[in-house]
Amino acid sequence: MLEGRRRRVIDDTTPVDWKNAEWLRRFITDSGRILPRRMTGNSQHRQREIARAIKRARHMALLPFGRQPES
Repeated sequence: MLEGRRRRVIDDTTPVDWKNAEWLRRFITDSGRILPRRMTGNSQHRQREIARAIKRARHMALLPFGRQPES
């Protein structure tokens, strides 16, 4: 395993919900991209659920689509 890569230990008991924006922020980068499975440690099914919830939260304006432009 390469140094600098950390796998997050995810609690599978937390239900995936698009309204829980603070919890979903753990799965996106500072630039707004969804983190891949290999970095989060999620199963394929769980990763799909999280990605769907993030996309729904973006459409409902709870999460940003991308990085905020700097002034």
